[in-house]
Amino acid sequence: MNEGIFKAMSDSTRRKIIELLKEGPKTAGEIANHFPHAQPTISRHLNVLKNAHLIVDQKEGNFIIYRLNTTILQEWLGWLFEHFGGEDSDENE
Repeated sequence: MNEGIFKAMSDSTRRKIIELLKEGPKTAGEIANHFPHAQPTISRHLNVLKNAHLIVDQKEGNFIIYRLNTTILQEWLGWLFEHFGGEDSDENE
């Protein structure tokens, strides 16, 4: 599993960005509106998520639109369940 995913998901701002993108594609400005951080800080977070392949971007006119890379997210969740969500977790239910 790509260790960049763990680094990317270790930050609460990046996890919040993932949550926002679950609602649908957004521009960097739309994402930044949800945070008190300056735009360059949000851009750095977006680059970390992009480098981990958790999000993809696409230029549309004057804007860059960010979307979740659902394939990577599904693979990552599958890996987490395989390694941490095995049969032992059923014992507590």
